[in-house]
Amino acid sequence: MKKHNFTGILKEFIEKAENGLKEDIDFIMSHLHIESTLVMTRYVDYALSLVENEIGVRQLEHYLFNGSLIQRNYSSLFFNRRGDYDIVVRAYKEGKIDDIQAFAR
Repeated sequence: MKKHNFTGILKEFIEKAENGLKEDIDFIMSHLHIESTLVMTRYVDYALSLVENEIGVRQLEHYLFNGSLIQRNYSSLFFNRRGDYDIVVRAYKEGKIDDIQAFAR
């Protein structure tokens, strides 16, 4: 694991993202909802960028197709940044994300 000098919820997000188990991703994604602050969404976005465990990646795929709108959008960003465009196009064709999210990098 990488060493970070963060504290509080961001530190917790980072630890869970680096661990990358299903329940870790669920915890992070539970902080994305209609009342999420801009700061919280930035923390979540940063933490998701650290997910590498295949279990965590599969859980983010689950959110891409089954999460709330904001969860689907952040999952889409995750896969776009990884270059996993096939899954993003599939989500777009299924109407899970819009064209802006599908093609955002």
